[in-house]
Amino acid sequence: MFAVVDAVRRAQGAVLEGLGFGPTECSYRIVASGPHWSLRGYGGSKVGPCLLIVAAPIKRPYIWDLAPEVSAVRFCLNQGLPVYLLEWTPPSPGNGNAGLAEYADQAIGEAAARLAGETGTLPFLMGHSLGGTFAAIFGILAPEAARGLVLLGAPLCFRPGISRFRDAIVALAPSKLADMEVVPGSLLSQLSAWASPETFVWSRLFDAMLSSADPVARAIHARVERWALDEVPLPTRLVDEILHWLYREDRLCRGTLSIRGRIAAPSRLRLPALAIVNPTDEIAPPASVLPFIKAMPGQDVRVLEYPGEIGVGLQHLGILVGQQAYARVWPEIISWLNARR
Repeated sequence: MFAVVDAVRRAQGAVLEGLGFGPTECSYRIVASGPHWSLRGYGGSKVGPCLLIVAAPIKRPYIWDLAPEVSAVRFCLNQGLPVYLLEWTPPSPGNGNAGLAEYADQAIGEAAARLAGETGTLPFLMGHSLGGTFAAIFGILAPEAARGLVLLGAPLCFRPGISRFRDAIVALAPSKLADMEVVPGSLLSQLSAWASPETFVWSRLFDAMLSSADPVARAIHARVERWALDEVPLPTRLVDEILHWLYREDRLCRGTLSIRGRIAAPSRLRLPALAIVNPTDEIAPPASVLPFIKAMPGQDVRVLEYPGEIGVGLQHLGILVGQQAYARVWPEIISWLNARR
């Protein structure tokens, strides 16, 4: 069934790409790679603070470089930052047993070490959505490997009542996934749409309507829709651990998440941290971020609010693809990084 769904989504993506809404990524080189990841290097000045972007594992990472006018990669490069991006590659046969230990610990650690060896400096970690969740976990486990954290719409707390999306995804998630090594990306998309149609269906249609009178917003919305059709399969173990250890049991915020015998708890995260929250984001609302931030012992912690905007498809993506995000919030992010380099 999912093969048919994937084929339909690929055909829809090809139509949008034919209309000129495909990805327009800037050039990069592959610096290093591992069983589940590759590290992109985009260049940039050797003077600015080094940035390691941790992409979310769901869908492809070009949401960070969607178009020249709304690109976190290009914005940071233009500000003089050396920019690297950790992307997740589809699991190959025999590699479907990877979980949070391989993604949020081992892979980020290997990429950060390679980056530090190449640049001679520790990187700042930046992540959006579950990429930010992974970066936070790594920051707890290996604080000596990074200079600080920038968390963009990254869910960190998953207690009941945090959001309708969290409660619905827990209610719908099976106690154990089917006997498969790899979870198709289309299954994850369908699960999200079933869990929260107001977020993943109706809000996107409403955003398309609101964007219709603005050519730039309309084009960005179409590019986001094209990106949303790019599915990436994930290891079943990783999906199981995300659904149950994080969403169902809230182990990270409760301080009971154990990764290879080490406890990842907010009380152990001492890195400087900047968190961006969006009150209109149903996937990572402020209530899924602020309790974690308050439990951190460090003094150098700041929270910025981004109010959202039209033309972004999902408000969860607004900080990466919104025109107002780059006009108002990203300069603050760069200032925060520069002040700590």
